[in-house]
Amino acid sequence: MKKNNPLILLFCFSLQVSLSGLAAEDYAVPRTEWGQPDLQGVWNFSSNVPMQRPEHFGQRQFLTVDEIAATRVQHFELGAAAKPTTSASGIEAFYNDNIWLENVGIHANVRTSHIVYPPNGRIPPLVQGVKYQPGGEVEVAGQRPVRFVVGGIGRDGPEDRGLSERCIVGFNAGPPLTPSVYNNNVQIIQNRDHVVILTEMIHDARIVKLDGRPALDESLGLWSGDSRGHWDDNTLVVITRNFNGLTQSFDGFGTSKNKVLTEKFTRVGPRTLNYEFTIDDPSTFTDKLTAIVPMTKVAAQLYEYACHEGNYGMVNMLRGARRKEANEVSDRVANLFR
Repeated sequence: MKKNNPLILLFCFSLQVSLSGLAAEDYAVPRTEWGQPDLQGVWNFSSNVPMQRPEHFGQRQFLTVDEIAATRVQHFELGAAAKPTTSASGIEAFYNDNIWLENVGIHANVRTSHIVYPPNGRIPPLVQGVKYQPGGEVEVAGQRPVRFVVGGIGRDGPEDRGLSERCIVGFNAGPPLTPSVYNNNVQIIQNRDHVVILTEMIHDARIVKLDGRPALDESLGLWSGDSRGHWDDNTLVVITRNFNGLTQSFDGFGTSKNKVLTEKFTRVGPRTLNYEFTIDDPSTFTDKLTAIVPMTKVAAQLYEYACHEGNYGMVNMLRGARRKEANEVSDRVANLFR
């Protein structure tokens, strides 16, 4: 197999970054019939940039051109090596890695992390007493309500499972939107007084009011919070409060009860939108947290993510647990007569 020349790849990525910067500088943002910046369309926010910055980068926000090229060459070579084999594990690995997973950005990979504040690109220190509850594919210690989005604390009932398994919120839908393993797409729909942010995962439609109406009473909590928006020049600013506290604040820490989320959507090119979010949660973190995730416009449409209608995983998980319990009882009874 003929390998790509790293020097050619280096030149291509250098040219891509240079042209992207030029396009953003001279770009005239299209307008809707109401004169607002037109953000409509389907946007992809896949990324292989880590949310937190590896510590060896320090406060450096961007990769060098050489590092960009090396990252892309490495990904190309790993992808070429991931061929199906005759073993079951190999076929399953190929299927998962090449069919389902969607975690490489379409845009130029130039950041060392999505988090840009604090300056070290790391999650801020925690408020004393706040604990990390990660969730994941294996059961973890904990109690109801289960606040993490993936995994669970048991299989006694659906309340023991994570929020995405229960089709309540997607594991990348937030808010804020965070790149994950797949379904990293969002559709933006606009009219004069509202913007709808429709996520592919769990198909949550967040309606952002732009008409200046007062916020909800603080006693009313919602899974995705209550969003109010306004235009700041070419940027859509969305401020979300009134989270219900039944989700985590961010990345496995705290609860969302006192979180205030500020999102900024800025179109900087024909196919590029900068998405920036800031989390201000004094009950969880000792400082604010700001991250930037670039989005790329795609010629596609979102299909309904019919989670509840097709949630066979939840039914079968609980059915399997009941069968296991029944088998254990049968084994104990059988042992009495041996």
